[in-house]
Amino acid sequence: MISLTLNGKRTSIDVDPSTPILWAVRDTLGMTGTKFGCGAAQCGACTVHMNGQPIRSCVTPISAAANATLVTIEAMQDDRVGNAVQEAWVKHDVAQCGYCQSGQVMSATALLKANKRPSDAQIDAAMAGNICRCGTYNRVRAAIKDAAKAIA
Repeated sequence: MISLTLNGKRTSIDVDPSTPILWAVRDTLGMTGTKFGCGAAQCGACTVHMNGQPIRSCVTPISAAANATLVTIEAMQDDRVGNAVQEAWVKHDVAQCGYCQSGQVMSATALLKANKRPSDAQIDAAMAGNICRCGTYNRVRAAIKDAAKAIA
């Protein structure tokens, strides 16, 4: 049994300790907002927050989350910064196919929690690990700037 806090609730999960967080969250806990993309921590679709930092859940074993705090996309609507990011995403029509969006939102939220007024270069650096096959990077940057204004 691995105990952790998931989206503000203390929980225990009975899975092999080497199971990636992605599969523990999706398959065992039924929270399907976090997406599988590449399985090699290269695309960012699986991004979640562990102890406030964005991580790639496809390669991070659930054992690493023992006694940690995990936050998934499902909690963003109740998070002031996460909600501002989601609203900006809609306003700027960021999503096209939408597959990468949960990871994009999680990375953008982590950025804005750490840096309330990021520059273009800081946005680009923070979002560099999130691949968007549809190429909406300019809209992502605009949405992040808009969300930053909303939380200022």
